[in-house]
Formats: sequence, structure tokens, C-alpha cells
Amino acid sequence: MTTNPTHFYTQEKLALETALASLKKTLSLISVFRLAIFIASSIGIYFFIGNGLIATVIGFVGFVIFAILLVKNSKLQSTKEMLLAKIKINTIELAALEGNFKDLKDGSKFIDPHHFYSNDIDLFGKGSFFQYSNRTATQEGAKAYATILTANTINDITEKQKAIIELAGEAKWRQHFSAIASLVDVKLSAKSILNSIKNYETVLPNFFGNLVKVFSAVSIVLIALVSFNILPFSAIVIWFFMGLFISASQLKQTNTIYTISGNAKEIFKQYYQLLAVIEEHTFAAKILVKKQEEIQSEKEKASTVFQKFSRILDAFDQRNNIVIAIFGNALFLWDIQNAVKVENWISQYKHTAENWFDVISFFDAQNTLANFSFNHPAFVLPTISNEKRVLDVEQLGHPLLNSSKRVDNDFAIDQEQFFIITGANMAGKSTFLRSLSLTILMANIGLPVCAKKVTYSPIKLITSMRTSDSLADDESYFYSELKRLKFIVDQIASEPYFIILDEILKGTNSKDKAIGSKKFIEKLNKSNSTGIIATHDVSLCVLEEEYTTIKNYYFDAQIKDDELYFDYTLKKGVCANMNASFLLTKMEII
Repeated sequence: MTTNPTHFYTQEKLALETALASLKKTLSLISVFRLAIFIASSIGIYFFIGNGLIATVIGFVGFVIFAILLVKNSKLQSTKEMLLAKIKINTIELAALEGNFKDLKDGSKFIDPHHFYSNDIDLFGKGSFFQYSNRTATQEGAKAYATILTANTINDITEKQKAIIELAGEAKWRQHFSAIASLVDVKLSAKSILNSIKNYETVLPNFFGNLVKVFSAVSIVLIALVSFNILPFSAIVIWFFMGLFISASQLKQTNTIYTISGNAKEIFKQYYQLLAVIEEHTFAAKILVKKQEEIQSEKEKASTVFQKFSRILDAFDQRNNIVIAIFGNALFLWDIQNAVKVENWISQYKHTAENWFDVISFFDAQNTLANFSFNHPAFVLPTISNEKRVLDVEQLGHPLLNSSKRVDNDFAIDQEQFFIITGANMAGKSTFLRSLSLTILMANIGLPVCAKKVTYSPIKLITSMRTSDSLADDESYFYSELKRLKFIVDQIASEPYFIILDEILKGTNSKDKAIGSKKFIEKLNKSNSTGIIATHDVSLCVLEEEYTTIKNYYFDAQIKDDELYFDYTLKKGVCANMNASFLLTKMEII
């Protein structure tokens, strides 16, 4: 991806703002024309009030022109909202590229302390990878993206990469998709709507479908006969109250259906437009084509089916209009008629609709992945291999750190190797571990990674870097850590993982910690897994002499002119310079 994202967003924002300024002028002119038509028609009718024909013609023509201008104004207002939404999208992207993303949704609801890695690597929460990268426009899309980040799967990575590359090159299409989604305020989640639809049982008798047709036809005939004085007016009055009686007899049922309809109205209004955007686009990547085909399996387009349902829901909502409530129900059984349509739609599509909802969530999440790729043209896609070397990276960095301040490291590790990394406080161990964890995660989901060159043999990730006690569960810190280590041991028994540990057994005394840590590392070393253990305990480094599969690396700190200096560079060997005593003295603590 060679496009400069800052340049693209700046130019796109400028073009959209220019179009918006022009549109506002057009809207102002239409408002002036509407007022002029109203005044002209009123004056014309006033002057020709004595000539009924001319006054009627003037009024009719004025009304038609006024109505046309109203329709035109409505369409332009929709265009205006779309332009504003896209301007906002580009504004957000420009701010994010500058590192200003703290106001975006942080995905805190997806935090799971027991997950394989998400809590350790700041995947969710304030300042997290999710907050930095997430651009999903729907609630379900955000959940789908969170699921991708936490799935810990290693299948079809090359195909995932192709899908992301393709969508990354479709920035305008992605923004259009997001803008449409942002224009509708959906209060309930798609999942809750789907559950209501899937579990819905028909409440109206089957014969009501034919009854409303016959009743409406009779009403039209009666109105005509009464108009031509063939039948007395009392006939339509009797029929009127009969219609109200029938409608009232089913009021409980229609209210129940209306409640479901009211909840679903906004989401279907949003989703039918999103489905249309997906249907109308041409995709090449297999993953994208397969998902697109899922909404093309019916006789009608999914967008058409959803649009029809949206119109049914809009019509049903007109029951709140007093005229419709009285005359519509009395003469056309309006509530029952729309309730029947809702039930028929649900019966026909309640199982299919879930798949179509999933397709929208999928593309919403894929757009986020593609947006991240587009925003980082300097990042590289890992070359996927099946070699013994699990990871070979040139200039590995943390994707959330500013490239001008970030220190990158080269790193390579083979299958079933374990690296012990020692180092001084603040020397860069934890940042390196999180950089490496994110690299594996990003590679597994098909994203480009923060490096110059990467060769990768796919492997699942598991970590233990952030353990805490639990007062609610009456657990000590040490017991919580033991549970985490047991979880790791259980997982690696069935398949290989890339294990990343940071200072294990912190909750016990130094001697016990050293003995326990040594035995635990030896156990890991006998597994089929690979990994890194960061520690301050240099006594563990003797394991390199006992096992050919264990290697020592370190980050250090230098004291120059009575100041600490960090180069944040990974080096082979054992750290000799620790800084705790120096810092205690420097800060006048001791």
C-alpha cells in the first residue's frame, strides 16, 4: 500500500467540505424558492378567488411545485448528512494518525482477565490496540472485531491477508459503508432483535391475511356506492364501526407485534442500505466473495428483502397518526394488515436474517482491519512459512508507539526454543514482550505488522504478564498466578503455543521463586511449545548451559554522567547492570 494516508484523508476531507458548502447554497436556494412559490400561489389564489377554475389551477400547480421542492430538499438533506458523516470519519483518521485516539470507544466491555493473552497485552481498554484500531460502525461489528482479535486461530492467514489488502485499497467504499451505518441511531443490539425474531411465534389467526384484503376491497366499494348515492351514508357508518370493532378485538396482539416492529425499525433501516452497498460491490478475495454470496442465495436480493420489511415497519408506525388510527383501522384494518405483513416476513426470513446480519458484521470488522492496514503503509505483511523457524523479524516495533521515538529490534526464534530475557528496570523488556505478542496476534489475523521484514510459521499465543489478586474470589496474588500457570500447562499439553511470560512467581520469596521458576521453565522446555520468559532473576540464566534449546538475551541500562541511559536494544547474553539501587538513591528515597 503506497498511498500516503495523511494526504488521502486531508484531500478527501477538503473535497467533502467543498461539496458540503456547495450543497448548503443549493439548500438555501430551495428554501427561498419554496417560500416564493407559497407566496406566489397565495397571491394568485387571492386575486382569482372569484374564478374557481383559475384559482384551483394555481393552487394545484403551486402545491405540485412545492411538493417537488420538498422531496428535493429531503434528498439533499440526506446527502448533507452523508457528507457530514464522511467529514467526521476523515477528521477522526487524521487525529488518530497524530496519536489522538483517546476519545474513541475503548472496548472495555471485552476485557477478559482469563483470556489467552488479551489482558496482558492491553488489547482492550484505555490506550489499547482496540481503541487505536477499531473503526466499526455497528455494535455487532465491534463484537465481530473483538472476536477476531481474541480468536487465537492460525488458519487461512494468507487468504485473510488478501482480503485485508483488497479492502485497504477501497478507502472510499469503506468510508461510504461506515457513513451509512453512522446515520442511524440504533438503540438495541442486532442480537437482541434477532432473538426476538427467531423466537417469535405467530399470534394472529391465519385467516386474517385474507380478511384484511376482502375488508379493504369492500370498504372501497362502499365508499364509491355511497358517493354516488346508490347506498345511504348509514351503510358506511355501520361498516366503519364494524372495522373499529374488529381492530379493537386484536389490539393486544397487534400491540405485541408493534413492539417488536418498533424495536427492529431502525436497525432494518440501517441494514438494508449496508446490504445494498455489499451487494453492489465486486470483490476478488475468496473470503469476501464467499461472504457476499451468502446474501445472494434467495430469489430476491437481501437488501430488497430488508428494505421491504423496513417499509412495512414504517407503515406500521403510522398507527400513531390519529387519522390513520381511526379511519385506517375502521376502513382498512390498518393495524391488523401491517401486523399480518410483519408476521409473514418473520415466518419466511427469521432463520435467513441471522446470516445476513452476520455478513454485515463481518464486513464492518473487515473494514476496520483494512483501515488499519491502509493507515500503516510502512508495516509489512508476514511471509508465511512452514519452516522450523517460528519467527524471524527485522526491526520489530510496537504498533502504537511513535515511529520517530520507537526503538526497533531484530529477533529470531526456532520451534521449541525458549529465550530467557533479563534486564534492568525500565530497560524495555515489557514493551518488547508486548510488541512481540502483538506481532504474533496481528500476523494470525492477517494484518501487516510493525517491522521491516517478517517470516512467520503460524503458532497460537498464550501469555502471563499481568496477574492480580481477587478479593471477590478470595484469591491471593500468588494463587491467581498459579492458576494462570496451570492454565498454560493445560493448554500446551494438547498443541504447541508461543508462550510469553513476564516475571513468574512474583508472589513468593526469592529462594522459593528461583527454584520454582527453574523447574517451571524446564517443564515448558520439554513441551512442543516455544517462548520467552522475562525475569530479573539472573540465576535462571544457567539453564542455557544445561539445555541447547534455551538462550539468554537481555536489555540493559548504562549510567553516564550520573544519569541513566537506555538504548532499548535486545542483546545476546545476561544483563549485568541493574538500576534499582541507583534509582532509589537518585530519587533520594534512600
